[in-house]
Amino acid sequence: MTKYPMTVQGARALEEELAHLTKVVRPKLSQDIGTARELGDLKENAEYHAAREQQGMVEARIRDIEGRLQNAVIIDVTTIAHTGKVIFGTTVEIANCETDESVTYQIVGEDEADIKLSKISVGSPIARALIGKEEGDVVTVKTPSGVVEYEIVEVRHI
Repeated sequence: MTKYPMTVQGARALEEELAHLTKVVRPKLSQDIGTARELGDLKENAEYHAAREQQGMVEARIRDIEGRLQNAVIIDVTTIAHTGKVIFGTTVEIANCETDESVTYQIVGEDEADIKLSKISVGSPIARALIGKEEGDVVTVKTPSGVVEYEIVEVRHI
């Protein structure tokens, strides 16, 4: 059985999505299916088929979330002593050694990764290169555009 690392915030977001799907979306879909059923012949009833299809997708997502939460290893980085090392859940500021351009990422689980929010998956090439390193270390990352060196500027436990 695969265990999934997850931050406290990531687990909370999945729990909120699960609650919304089971308490709001699921009952509304049942109501929509009932209403569409009353319209008559089910063979040619587009509303009924659309609602049933939507219901199938919602039920699949509910099962997926329940499985993820059941197999999650929730890591609260704020309870771990700050050593300056990059670990799962930490927020890392890195600077490109060539361009001196700096970026900040939080290393999170696969389900939580969102580059727009500066959250990268623990399995990404950058995160794999950073894990276990300390502030001041230089890491080499293989990217599609070539090898890039980054210096770890700061590690924060948020």
